[in-house]
Amino acid sequence: MKLWDKGYNLEAAIERFTVGEDPQLDLELLPYDCRGSRAHARGLHRIGLLSAEELAGIERELAAIADDATAGRITIPLELEDCHTFIEDRLTRVLGETGKKIHAGRSRNDQVLTALRLLQRDRLTHIKDAVNLFRQALQGFIDRFGTVPLPGFTHTRKAMPSSVAMWAGAFRDALTDDLPLLEGVERLIDQSPLGTGAGYGMPLPLDRSFTSTEMGFSRVQENPIYAQLSRGKFELAIVQVLVQIMMDLNRLASDIILFSLPDFGWLKLPDRFCTGSSLMPQKKNPDVLELVRAGLHVVTSDQQRLQGIAGNMISGYHRDLQLTKKPLFEAFATTFDSLTVMTAVMNGLDVDPIRCRAAMTKELFATERACELVRQGMPFRDAYRRVADEFENIS
Repeated sequence: MKLWDKGYNLEAAIERFTVGEDPQLDLELLPYDCRGSRAHARGLHRIGLLSAEELAGIERELAAIADDATAGRITIPLELEDCHTFIEDRLTRVLGETGKKIHAGRSRNDQVLTALRLLQRDRLTHIKDAVNLFRQALQGFIDRFGTVPLPGFTHTRKAMPSSVAMWAGAFRDALTDDLPLLEGVERLIDQSPLGTGAGYGMPLPLDRSFTSTEMGFSRVQENPIYAQLSRGKFELAIVQVLVQIMMDLNRLASDIILFSLPDFGWLKLPDRFCTGSSLMPQKKNPDVLELVRAGLHVVTSDQQRLQGIAGNMISGYHRDLQLTKKPLFEAFATTFDSLTVMTAVMNGLDVDPIRCRAAMTKELFATERACELVRQGMPFRDAYRRVADEFENIS
């Protein structure tokens, strides 16, 4: 059964192409589509289009579908195209005529928007929780090793004295600043598109405020055309925040790779976080950090794909928007997994205080020496020149 069936068969190659990866991707979306469908069914009951008995049957079967999806017991056949058709097909097979009533007052356009909005809200909560756990891991690292001195760098050359507390605290503070970005995009998407239909409203007396409250949204997305324009726009806003988080993780991973080099030896990555070489017996490789470092570019590419797909379309729904699901899901998964493994890394990372103190060579204190001369009354430029002369052989 196709929701758009008009009695003709679609050419097989066209069907495979237009369906794309939805049968696989929509397994993630299916539980959220059930939540949106439950709210919609309650709304239909509220305006007299479903009886109490019909509503009870639909809610019971939607709960069973969600349970099956969560347990991994569902596959979506190609001919059903997506999770939306799967739900209506199963409701119709199990409940008969009652199942045919569920789609009154909605389109797949607002149905997918609603399911995506619910998924986005949950995923953002998971990301925010993961950020907070990672910040705790950074603070724990500071508590253990914060007093150990560490060289500071500019231009990849030693510059001024730093410490483990200053270094790790910089990334803790960066992640702290990412939290209001997450909260801002949470507020942006906290509006229900259900009831906007194909993008121009519905000629039924739907109580959109009721279904919005049922799903836990703070407000209704009033303009039905904007509901469609927000697809791609909201995904892009989310992924732009995820890029910020991945930028912080990328730079931290790069630092740890450098500082844990045997030539440096300031940080020690435990063996349980390292992989080996199939050829070189001595190798213990920081693959986990390299993959986190590369994860930034994966999420950045997801951002570019979303921006490219969502552009150059007139207002209203277009099938191009089907392709925004995959980069969104990928960006969420990459960011969450990266936060999770970096939390484990920071909880297990060790510091070699002896190697760190040995690295505090005298050129790091050149600026301090110049400032001491300034305190003694020498003009800064003269002090700068004198200290530069003293260190002329140090690059």
